[in-house]
Amino acid sequence: MTTTEVFEEHRSLLNGVAYRVLGSANDAEDVVQEAWLRWSRVDPTEVDDPRAYLVTVVSRVAIDRLRRAGSQRESYVGEWLPEPVSDLPDGAERAELADSVEFALMVVLETLSPLERAVFVLHEAFQLPYAQIAQAIGRSEAATRQLAKRARDHVRDRRPRFEADRAERRRITERFLRACLEGDLDGLKGLLTADATLVSDSGGKARAPLRVLRTAHKVGRFLTAITEERNVTRFLASVGVDGMDDLDIRVTEVNGGPGVLAFAAGDAVLLLSLDVFEGRVQHVYLLVNPDKLSRLRAVDPS
Repeated sequence: MTTTEVFEEHRSLLNGVAYRVLGSANDAEDVVQEAWLRWSRVDPTEVDDPRAYLVTVVSRVAIDRLRRAGSQRESYVGEWLPEPVSDLPDGAERAELADSVEFALMVVLETLSPLERAVFVLHEAFQLPYAQIAQAIGRSEAATRQLAKRARDHVRDRRPRFEADRAERRRITERFLRACLEGDLDGLKGLLTADATLVSDSGGKARAPLRVLRTAHKVGRFLTAITEERNVTRFLASVGVDGMDDLDIRVTEVNGGPGVLAFAAGDAVLLLSLDVFEGRVQHVYLLVNPDKLSRLRAVDPS
């Protein structure tokens, strides 16, 4: 195969690694492009394992970029949430990798160090052996195993595994949306855990709380308030949309799971993602930064 053919064979894998490490599809594309530039300068006949070589390059470039992003995010307006995606691979690969891009998990990965996050992604999402991961991140295998254990423990403590299947989570999401649109505060509070939180990400570019809301009452009261027509109009105006005529709100698939997407004039303007555990909503993630929503399209969950 040619140099280009070899790279294209592994592009999906490289995009997947970069996105999970960075939490940004735009940054992931930049990292994969950098990997291509480096690969194009290499004599492929001198590379014993192109897949391992390319994963190493992407991992190292992504780690460096994530370290730089840390200081940039300190000046970010309000809370920072990952950039969601709706275009996962089709077929068996979609089912296999969907859990590793669940939006709630991506939020937890933001709390890991760059090295911990890379090791977790490479081992848990892509099942790479520790010896290969150690080479990719430039650490000993023993140190890599220790990083993996810390990352797993941290994720387990912060992110309980889903007990509900996707169908049940979709039903809960639909009930949640219906309660929001009907202004049913009691209904919302019944779906939320007592200590529920709402984290919103606007980047200062749309109307949204800059601080985390806590307790079922506060979260429910906010969500019922923002669906009132005057507040919807104000929100749409803040993202440059004039009027509600083209507003389309639906439950669809985002990051491999159900989410609420709102479209206006054909563009996604809001994402509501729910962290469901034991039949109730623990965390609500509200993303309204237009820069992070530009890639989203409605996906048929079938």
